[in-house]
Amino acid sequence: MYKAITNVTPTDDFKLILSFDKKEKRIFDAVPILKFGKFIELQDLNVFKKVHISFDTVEWENGLDLDPEYLYEKSKKA
Repeated sequence: MYKAITNVTPTDDFKLILSFDKKEKRIFDAVPILKFGKFIELQDLNVFKKVHISFDTVEWENGLDLDPEYLYEKSKKA
């Protein structure tokens, strides 16, 4: 089943607190992906914290986004 993200809150330790459309909260640790490609730009906490909802997932100002199903699979229950 497709999961849509309805809210995102970034933390000071590079995690995203995610709310999914079924009122489920999960925590995604972004640290492992911050070593690859354009995701390196998100190592700046000020840049990382500018995450927002775009359609049904998260996106940053530099255009990077992550698939909501990937975020769900790689996150843990809050």
